[in-house]
Amino acid sequence: MTQLDEIQGNLLRKPTGTAEEELERTVSEYKPLHTFKLDKEKSYKQQYADMYFLRLTRIKPAVEQRASEAWRRTIIGNEPANKVERVLDIRQGELCWVSGTVYMEMALKPNILDDVSKDRWISAPISNNKYYANDGSDAVTLEDESGRIRLVGNFLKDVILVTGCIVAVMGTENINGELEVIDLKFPDLPPQPERWAVSKPSATNGKSQPKKPKDEDEEMTDAQPKGSGGKIAIVSGLGFAGQDASHAIELDLLLEYLLGEALDPTAQRELSQISRLIIAGNSIALEEQRAVDEEPSADKRADQQKKYGYDSSAYNALPSQLLDEFLSALLPTIPITLLPGAHDPANSSYPQQPIHPAMFPLSRAYTAAPSSTDSGWLDTVTNPWEGEIDGWRVLGTGGQNVDDIFKYVGSNDRLGMMEAMWSYPFQDDDPFVMHTCPHLYFVGNQPEFGTKAIQGEDGQTVRLIAVPSFSATKEIVLVDTETLDVSTVKITAG
Repeated sequence: MTQLDEIQGNLLRKPTGTAEEELERTVSEYKPLHTFKLDKEKSYKQQYADMYFLRLTRIKPAVEQRASEAWRRTIIGNEPANKVERVLDIRQGELCWVSGTVYMEMALKPNILDDVSKDRWISAPISNNKYYANDGSDAVTLEDESGRIRLVGNFLKDVILVTGCIVAVMGTENINGELEVIDLKFPDLPPQPERWAVSKPSATNGKSQPKKPKDEDEEMTDAQPKGSGGKIAIVSGLGFAGQDASHAIELDLLLEYLLGEALDPTAQRELSQISRLIIAGNSIALEEQRAVDEEPSADKRADQQKKYGYDSSAYNALPSQLLDEFLSALLPTIPITLLPGAHDPANSSYPQQPIHPAMFPLSRAYTAAPSSTDSGWLDTVTNPWEGEIDGWRVLGTGGQNVDDIFKYVGSNDRLGMMEAMWSYPFQDDDPFVMHTCPHLYFVGNQPEFGTKAIQGEDGQTVRLIAVPSFSATKEIVLVDTETLDVSTVKITAG
């Protein structure tokens, strides 16, 4: 058989030069905390009121301590600000402060009873992006186990308040029985653990190794352990659709980028520093709405009965198959943490439980065994999710919490909403009461990228990241695992 190097001429030639250096992807320490995993059988017999009263009981001591320290020397018009134990103990004209739960009365807020009654209408109900009314008709109230009082005053205009917030307010009751607020305190950030509080860094760039026995004469040092020196990639809103998606080319380019294909050696070397990919919700797109000219007639709509719950005739398996193929192509080279979102095949109530591995026949070989306590190379997790990566405590969501708050407030500052944050009706415990402060807090599926660092009164530092929806912006976020500095990469076909 003739070998290529034996052929003379200009048509064929042996490759010249030396082979490129083989790159190895950076490996980091990873420890999921399973904070929001529900092990008990869920029951909806109880009401959400139980959860709000439980939250008030848990958070009230913290907010009262902060309010007491801030207002204990407050004197206005020779009158000191006195604490009252209950809303019903407020007396007209007396300067006082009290703590409780915020409840927002909003006329534009959807009502399930109205929704059911409108089933008989021919026209569909109008959907509002905002429930906040800018005409002053919305009412802010504070309630506890004794009663409720309306809060008023110019001070409230610059404060983000939604139903369920636990706050302390200072003011005086006016002749209308309303509390004129002159100051307000939220609970501060909870204690923040030190880096590496849960996991311990290994000596081989994140790979687990047996612990070496310590020699009795070995000198102890206080040197801060280092992480992998890599990066975490965070993406949300991949939006795989049943039909040809408008961003299908960008999805292919994203896959090539993460795999290091079609990149020069310098870019490949930088890409090899990405130690983990986090997919923060909405990997599946909603089915596109019918065009107006394809909608059924008014008479036909009136005869149709509205369907609630699962409709097998509307199910399309192709989006899940495309996501599975995307994951299976990436998994041999990079570990993935997968959070569900509002559009994904998971329960809709918060906290959402992990997407079942059965949805990914090509990728489920990379998941952990059902009885195992370890995390797999593909870690399907809850939304919200909490874990430790390279020693940093990380908290993330698919974005529903911020999107929901956005509807109830007049502000458009989504990072401000994330800063002010501190479902299923829980009766015995409230997992959304944060006992520890994260170092990194990300929220997926936001309209645009944003980041800021906030400081707590006890020295806590939290990096906030609004992760943009990839289907809309074609951007992914990279986080440095040593400095928590953030950058973005835009994937474009042009």
